[in-house]
Amino acid sequence: MAGEIPDLEVQARTGTGKGAARQARRDGMVPGIVFGGDVEPLPIQMNFNKLLTMLRKGRFKATLFNLKVEGHDDVRVICRDVQRHVVKDLPTHVDFMRLKRTTKINLFINVEIAGEEECPGLKKGGTLNVLRPEIELVVTAADIPESIVVDITDLEVGDNITISSVKLPEGSKPVIDRDFVIAQVSAPSALTSAGDDEDDVDADEVPTTEMNPPNGEKSGD
Repeated sequence: MAGEIPDLEVQARTGTGKGAARQARRDGMVPGIVFGGDVEPLPIQMNFNKLLTMLRKGRFKATLFNLKVEGHDDVRVICRDVQRHVVKDLPTHVDFMRLKRTTKINLFINVEIAGEEECPGLKKGGTLNVLRPEIELVVTAADIPESIVVDITDLEVGDNITISSVKLPEGSKPVIDRDFVIAQVSAPSALTSAGDDEDDVDADEVPTTEMNPPNGEKSGD
């Protein structure tokens, strides 16, 4: 489970509009907004380097934060959007949504594979294909899982594992309403190409004496 909710310290932004946003960026900050929760939106700004570091670590948009703003009550939030520069791909604006503990939200949760060392299919030379490295779930804000553990300990070559065989956190469910495949163990390439070998002719199958050409013609005529 998500464990202790991390704090995220940001600053209230006094100005709004493009001019204030540009000034924030010049000061090494990323402008943003906190919305939702039946209260007025709160303009904020946070340190550019801090945000960039968190984005590069991953799961920023799938993490529940305890937002701390001086002069305001702490509130649980989740990032709903990070706008980026079209050329530099660096963050230029960030949106957070206020949440209650019981709020239901859609999140993409990373898939963690377990049992690779014991998997008989992999021991026989099979290849693991993870078709869905992330799965979109409906979860409660207070119970966001760190990851979805998919155990392939018993998979043989040709087997797959679907969402119905995975234990999900209590209160969560997949967004897709069908039993989709998450991962599979494919046959080794040597086995998949075995059928082509039947058409190959070994050297010792080729006659060593020259066959007589048709109609009694001699070779070389």
